[in-house]
Order: sequence, then structure tokens, then C-alpha cells
Amino acid sequence: MTTHPAHPAARSIRTTPEGLMWEPSERWVRGRKGDVTVVDSRHPVLVWEPHLPVPQYVFPREDVRTDLLRPAESPPTGAHTGSRIFYDLDADGEVRRNAAWTFPADDLAGHIAFEWFLRTDTGLDHWYEEDEEIFIHPRDPHKRVDALPSSRHVRVEIDGQVVADSQDPVLLFETSLPTRYYLPREDVRLDLFDVTDHHTGCPYKGTASYWSLRGEADVPPDLVWTYPEPLPAVAAIQGRVAFFNEVVDIALDGERLERPETPFSRMLRRRSRS
Repeated sequence: MTTHPAHPAARSIRTTPEGLMWEPSERWVRGRKGDVTVVDSRHPVLVWEPHLPVPQYVFPREDVRTDLLRPAESPPTGAHTGSRIFYDLDADGEVRRNAAWTFPADDLAGHIAFEWFLRTDTGLDHWYEEDEEIFIHPRDPHKRVDALPSSRHVRVEIDGQVVADSQDPVLLFETSLPTRYYLPREDVRLDLFDVTDHHTGCPYKGTASYWSLRGEADVPPDLVWTYPEPLPAVAAIQGRVAFFNEVVDIALDGERLERPETPFSRMLRRRSRS
């Protein structure tokens, strides 16, 4: 029987004494501040910090416009795992504080990281993998997001009131998160909800807009959402409506599901108290 050697990229994730996990990426990644390309790398490295569920990129120093970096005036020591060296970015006529840093790990020596997810006030303006713009944070190569049409019966209640009932859902399976049920609008009592100005971005799905339940029910705001223009990989959820399983009661084919405990649970409880 003929055996084939593993592809050079088929390497396991490596770890450092500081608790970082990392692996090389073969994607061409660029980052821009205004009209200035600050990062242009064909050899980026994905890094996972112990306290963060999503990856970030670090780049070989030679792929970074280091002439635009200067030692940070007020480095936020402790903001990243073991990092003590931070840089301010002076580009396109603006200074962004603590936009970049280095990790102390020997494995990542000679690499520079940049803020971008959730921190547009300090990070770069635009990021690209190959020729596609990406948002919030890099996509995790070990994460799957599958949107599958189904004929299962989904019923949603809030405080005993039926707010959705459908046998035409799209089930969205996302690694490390509970299944989300995207329902046709005609199967949801949207007359019970008000549109809000809240929006969120997801690198796997796109930009979501939200509704809040009208009235006095003890539920957080913005508990219902839709993706008007989802990314092509999850086009099946376009315009459909989903609920946070964490705070509503969902029955699937007549079986009531337990409310899951997820990274969103604490956020939703905090919103309910406020």
C-alpha cells in the first residue's frame, strides 16, 4: 500500500510556556489604515490567547511597515498574554495608541500583532484574507459554520407566549455554540417586537440587525436578530429570524430544549438587569 507524506501545512497546533497556541497560516493577509497598507504578509501566524475564544494574526516583522510604529506612550501591560512591548501607529495623518504589540514567546520572536477585533479605535481600518475583506477577527480554520434547511418543528415561547412556530427552519450549526434556529418571518410574531438600532458583525455570517420584545417581560433587549445580507457560505439564513436560546424556551419536534450556558449568557443576564 502506498503511503503519502502529510502536507507541510498539516501540522498540529503548537503551544508556548505562556499558554499561547499558534500555527502557521497559508493565507495572504493585508491590513490597512486609511489608504496606507500597514501589513502585507504571505506568512502570517494564527495565535490563540488563553483568555480569548477567537484567534488573531501575528506577522513577521519584515511584512510590517515598522517605520510607522513607535514605542507606545502608555503601554497597556497585561492586555495581552505576557506582552510588555507595545507600539503606537502613526499613519494616514492619525496616531492610534497601542495598535500593535509583540508576544514574549520565543516561538513568536520577530512577529508583530495588531488590534482589530472590537477595537476599531486602536486597530487598523480594513483587513483582507486573499481578496476578501474580513471583519471582527480572523476566521478560525478549526471552526465550522453550516446552515442546513430542515423540516423540523420549531416552537419558541417567551414567558409562556408563543412568539414563533415553524416547520420550515434553517438550522445553523456553529462549532462551540448551540444550534440556532432561523425561521421564516411569516412564522414569527414580529408584531410583538420593535426594531432597534443595535447591530453586530460576525466574520462567518455578516452583519446582523435586531428586535426587542415589546412590553414588560423579563428578557433582555435585542434578543431576536436577522442577517439581511449574510455571507455567501450561509446564504440560506438570509432574512430569517433567530432567537437567543439562552433566554427563550424552544421546543424542537415537541421536545423542550434546555437553555444553554454560552459566552453570550453573561452578557444577556447583564442586559436584563440593566
